Amino acid sequence: MRAFFKTFGWFIVGLCFLANRVECMVPTSLLKEIDKVNKVSSYGIVVPNSFEMNPLLQSSSFIANKKRPYIDISGRRFRIGTLENQNVIIVMTGLAMLNAGITTQLLLSLFNVKGVLHFGIAGNANTELEIGDVAIPEFWAHTGLWVWQRYGEGSENELPLESNGDYTRSIGYLKFSDYNNDTITQQNEIKDNLLNNVWYQPEEVFPIDTTPQTRQHAFWVPVDNNYFKLSKQLEGIKLERCINGTLCLPRAPKVSRVQRGVSANIFVDNGAYRNFLNSKFNVTPIDMESAAVALICYQQKIPFIAIRALSDLAGGGSAISNEASNFAPLAAQNAVVALVKFVSLLPSKVK
Repeated sequence: MRAFFKTFGWFIVGLCFLANRVECMVPTSLLKEIDKVNKVSSYGIVVPNSFEMNPLLQSSSFIANKKRPYIDISGRRFRIGTLENQNVIIVMTGLAMLNAGITTQLLLSLFNVKGVLHFGIAGNANTELEIGDVAIPEFWAHTGLWVWQRYGEGSENELPLESNGDYTRSIGYLKFSDYNNDTITQQNEIKDNLLNNVWYQPEEVFPIDTTPQTRQHAFWVPVDNNYFKLSKQLEGIKLERCINGTLCLPRAPKVSRVQRGVSANIFVDNGAYRNFLNSKFNVTPIDMESAAVALICYQQKIPFIAIRALSDLAGGGSAISNEASNFAPLAAQNAVVALVKFVSLLPSKVK
């Protein structure tokens, strides 16, 4: 499989969404550079934004490759180096699911990657954790794929194309009338809502070890079991509590392994929806990229884990819970601290 990536992987760049066909091709000199990088396997480190990535690049633990510090392809910069004596390729995706999926696929198609480590900040849906804490979920799901049911129908009604296997009622739904401001009238009659219900749907996936074009479905995507077991050793590490020694959190942040995290092309700053996601799915971190990275790695059969530091309680609810703008830098730093420690625990050091 690695030979496949090394020999043919770069030709996928021909799908790089550039209008000019010539510009879409990778120069021979660049292919040679990629081939040199691929002589050893690396861990792919995937991060959404520059403010989350910069603390890692500035860390003394990261050493950029002197001869070949980066390779630029399709608008992405793949940074080559070592982290805690491990070969790594660091790439920033940009915001949201599409960017995260495209970037992760490019990483896996072009480079000899033995595992993907994703990190960043996230909103929090779990009131047992606080700002600055680092959450490591065992499962990730994309909660932005819906069937929006027509008004007047309910849970007993079959969804469009459900009989074909396209959609399902097995995961559950959000009923908008449950969140009306005036749910109960003076006559104690429950009011309806024209928005009715949205039903959560699994993604269609096409794993590489199956017959092409044979679709499967995935909602809860597990992280790599060995990575998740290894992450237990992060519990108890020291994380940052204060910004510039002045603005401090009420308690020292901690690393917690949790059951589930979710992603969608939605910045969740609504307490009602936060509570729904937590009560319905037992969710802790809410972000906009992790599930996309998880789904690509799941289909490509590459080990994956996501480390997300909590920057705010999504939608507010406490004195400091809505201070994402203040505590995002601290959360980003704590995500890097946890990532660096995790990388130090991985086997197969650089020779």
